[in-house]
Amino acid sequence: MHINVLTSPYRPDPKIASLGAKIGDVVKAADFPETKLRFRNDRWAATVGLDSLTDSDWVRHFGRFEPLPDNLPQPLALRYHGHQFRVYNPDIGDGRGFLFGQMRDGHDRLLDLGTKGSGTTPYSRRGDGRLTLKGGVREILATEMLEALGVNTSKSFSLVETGEELVRGDEPSPTRSAVLVRLNHSHIRIGTFQRIAAEGDADMMAQLVHYCLTILYDAKPDQDPAAQLLNLAVERIADLAASYMVAGFVHGVLNTDNINITGESFDYGPWRFTEFWDPRFTAAYFDESGLYAFGRQAEAMHWNLGQLAVSLRLICEAPPLIEALERFPSLFQNATVKRFLWRLGVQSQGADRDRLLVEATERAMVKGKVPIDVFFHHYRGGKIGRIYQATEHNAEFEKLHAEYPPLGDAGHPYWSASMPCSMLIGEVEQIWAAISERDDWQPLHQKVESIRIMGQAHSQG
Repeated sequence: MHINVLTSPYRPDPKIASLGAKIGDVVKAADFPETKLRFRNDRWAATVGLDSLTDSDWVRHFGRFEPLPDNLPQPLALRYHGHQFRVYNPDIGDGRGFLFGQMRDGHDRLLDLGTKGSGTTPYSRRGDGRLTLKGGVREILATEMLEALGVNTSKSFSLVETGEELVRGDEPSPTRSAVLVRLNHSHIRIGTFQRIAAEGDADMMAQLVHYCLTILYDAKPDQDPAAQLLNLAVERIADLAASYMVAGFVHGVLNTDNINITGESFDYGPWRFTEFWDPRFTAAYFDESGLYAFGRQAEAMHWNLGQLAVSLRLICEAPPLIEALERFPSLFQNATVKRFLWRLGVQSQGADRDRLLVEATERAMVKGKVPIDVFFHHYRGGKIGRIYQATEHNAEFEKLHAEYPPLGDAGHPYWSASMPCSMLIGEVEQIWAAISERDDWQPLHQKVESIRIMGQAHSQG
């Protein structure tokens, strides 16, 4: 569930240039009043050879956006369209961010450095192109927690406070501002394909498919590359949907412009973690219909993949695309079972028995009123009947679970704690309050450290 992190020298490789001028627009970063470094992710900086930068050099590159050596000479605001809450919008694109650089990591994967809050672009519409400091802090917390729970996620690479006062309608204003840099395995979205399809540019579509296959998936194109790419994306995104569920995570805004072609979760706005297995739980106050509720996230991702298939019809016949889409339900179910077992800390006992255990776990969480903390307590050998209210559903789960051998060593110090590391909304607000009211960043850094310890414990399984 975890990618083994390997250090690497700095190896710039701006492959995006091979897609030509149609992929994005050259832009300039905003000239911020100040640049205070608040967070730098040296663990992931080491994977792309940037951990040796001094703080002042770090700020020059990730606060003032001086180009990295031998990399993109100027930032690119990427072009895309997208369905937003299933309403098609052709008037979007990178409105407050841009692609800043690309480099290889220790696994030879091409990784992007992209921004959030770096200023206006041709796609900003009426927005100011900025990011609130709270939004940046929340993105750090989301990405760190998801990474620790085995989710394929972007990494919060840098957060620099920028000294501007921002006015927002959905939080106390004026509020502090920041610019975030994230590390992603691609910023090519489903919406990127939608834009090219809307323009009817078959040559560009074929070029983009080839780029994604050969550069992002390291695959050799077959006789039907568009269907090949869709199959790969279906596999990755089905697993992403399963990982959200088992992490108890709600992204909140699963629009087609927020789903990238490599199945990596990114762009965190109104996200929440749920305490209970509640399919109706939503993250965004504006999601009044519950379109992106906890229990509907797999459906949303499958629907988005359908829009990718529609776009790929520009260069591919329908039958192989439909065949690829039809794989999603079984792939999602299999990935969910695999991730359930991983979080419970047990080895597979065969598909049929594994599904019974997963179903019993869900019944214990829904009908037995057991929080998602059940994963933690059972990984370390606890009995939920002693921790939570005893019910027939909990007893059923205990009986089935007892038949499973442990997956890994529960001897890591993390498993000795009385309660798991969590990320409920009250904790997020407390961390922000310390920063907002006292400029106290210690709770944030302590939480990141606690999350990483949890990730170490899980990575042993």
